[in-house]
Amino acid sequence: MRSLTTAATGMMAQQNNVEVISNNIANISTTGYKRRRAEFQDLVYQNLRRTGSQSADTGTVLPSGAQIGLGVRTAAVYRIAEQGNLQQTENRFDIAIRGNGYFQIQLPSGETAYTRDGTFGLSAEGTIVTAEGFVVQPGITIPANARDVTINVNGEVLAKIDGQVQPQNVGQIQLAIFANEGGLEAIGDNLFLATPASGQAQQGAPGTVGFGQTMQGFIETSNVNVVQEITALITAQRAYEMNSRVITASDEMLSTLTRLR
Repeated sequence: MRSLTTAATGMMAQQNNVEVISNNIANISTTGYKRRRAEFQDLVYQNLRRTGSQSADTGTVLPSGAQIGLGVRTAAVYRIAEQGNLQQTENRFDIAIRGNGYFQIQLPSGETAYTRDGTFGLSAEGTIVTAEGFVVQPGITIPANARDVTINVNGEVLAKIDGQVQPQNVGQIQLAIFANEGGLEAIGDNLFLATPASGQAQQGAPGTVGFGQTMQGFIETSNVNVVQEITALITAQRAYEMNSRVITASDEMLSTLTRLR
């Protein structure tokens, strides 16, 4: 019976759906996290009577035919790039992006990764780095004698030096945008890598056309909505139960057949 395997594909699809939802809920407090949404597609169909085929020698054509679907499959898991809330932290090296763009991070391998997580700090050399110690490009170093550091909305890093009236510009943070940011590959640690689907990174200063602004002393929270996720979880659970009932019904029908004499 096709219904057994068809319902099984439905159960596997809803299992994937629950796994995506559980990952969203698990990352509800992750800085800069973007929620995911599972998308599904129906599988191929078996033609019992092909649509458009001739039903008689006179040339009459079947108006609809008869097709039996074979189930469902997971087509993609989309990343929803909606802006998260900005939470004030009072940490002068915490930076949030208000608008489009990603921070550029240099990995130990030499590759460039991208992130919305702006919880930064200083290395032993005074360079702005991530929580993992990776350098935030273009590699800005704060002088050791700096009394205070200001990062404006354009990404300019201004250090107040003892004995100087005007703050010293020690660098400017650069952001990256993509034609299709949904095509970025997540590698964990709030980092992404560019792929052929995302396109090449376009670099620019914060506040310019197409790029967001940098907000010092803020971080971007997760854009996960608890109510939406719980609702989606209930829906997925009910769909899983309905598919399991189809398997139970199919099993009872097969049992009826085996009892025939």
